[in-house]
Amino acid sequence: MKKLSIIGLFLCLFWTVDIIGQEAEKKEEKKAYEFTPVNENPHTAIPNQYRSGTCWSFAGIGFVEAEILRESGKTYNLSEMFIVRHAYSDKAKKYIRLHGSLNLGGGGVLNNVMYVIKNYGMIPDEFYPGLVIGEEKHVHGEMDEVLKAYTDAVMKNGNRKLTPVWSKGFDALLDTYLGEVPSEFTVDGKKYNTKTFAAETGFNPDEYIDLGSYTDQEFYKPFVLEIPDNWNWGFTYNLTLDEMIESLDYALDKGYVVAWGADVSEKGFSWKNGVAIIPEEKLTDLSGTEKEKWEALTAAEKTKSLYEFKEIVKEKNITPELRQLAYDNYETTDDHSMVIVGRANDQKGNKYYKVKNSWGTEDHIYQGYFYASEAYVRYKTINIFMHKDAVPKMILRKLGF
Repeated sequence: MKKLSIIGLFLCLFWTVDIIGQEAEKKEEKKAYEFTPVNENPHTAIPNQYRSGTCWSFAGIGFVEAEILRESGKTYNLSEMFIVRHAYSDKAKKYIRLHGSLNLGGGGVLNNVMYVIKNYGMIPDEFYPGLVIGEEKHVHGEMDEVLKAYTDAVMKNGNRKLTPVWSKGFDALLDTYLGEVPSEFTVDGKKYNTKTFAAETGFNPDEYIDLGSYTDQEFYKPFVLEIPDNWNWGFTYNLTLDEMIESLDYALDKGYVVAWGADVSEKGFSWKNGVAIIPEEKLTDLSGTEKEKWEALTAAEKTKSLYEFKEIVKEKNITPELRQLAYDNYETTDDHSMVIVGRANDQKGNKYYKVKNSWGTEDHIYQGYFYASEAYVRYKTINIFMHKDAVPKMILRKLGF
């Protein structure tokens, strides 16, 4: 009996410790960020750009899919690689024209998607997935290097003049790595080419506007966004910081999604926790600019952020001057493009934006989405892209529309 009593005592202690541990975990869980949806607008599924620097195409196409869904009720899975292919081809021509003084690579900006749709159309992903090299997901490392090396060789001008076929050779490389674009394809029993299909969707690139907020530019005027990947020199309309946020909120309230170009290398960005914030307390750097770079960090590097996202912290007050300084100092760069699909609040009522990312859904706390605080969006936004009707009328009039 004595032996049983001792065993019982140990079991009791074990259970007590276990219960205390569970209670501690529950208390710890309550400190974590929890989000209550305010609104979420219709959009298509989370994609995966994988090992490609083509977030701009995934975000732009996701935005276009959501707009077609909003306007027609039809759901399309459109090809991101069709956009990448044509953007690469035209970018190479400008690269040669500018004697290499242009960023030639897989990167781009949101307006590139509109440029390609307007000039070349679009195509469903099933007819142009861009996966012809035996990979199940997009892997562009070799392709990017080969295309750059080829174009640099052309630029050296070894024949003392450019051959008339160099661009055909470049396009042949694109065909090799991404596949040839079909001349026609059939959807719902009807034959299309890329331009007639684009017309069939009803999507009109001219109905959209790019907005930003920079104190070094004249307000309410268009300017060429000064980032390396803006190779076609697309225009952005300049608003005050408050007006940019007002336009974003207005669009979401009216049922629109908004494409978002931003910096995700900020200290308060945590893909693991699905949260992006700007803590008032200064932290060490957390991550790189793409998921693969984040995954490449060592465990020690990933955990050195000093902030474990276990409690809601006070965030910085973001002023236009602070925002501009970060941009001027290269602390805010055009790292990543995404789609903002709605808003949410944390336990304390603070406002966040629900963001559709392009890093897949595997092993992620929010299945491919994350929540960016208003402070983060104010501080780290490069530009937002939306339908003109999604901009408040008073602001649209200031822009001359």
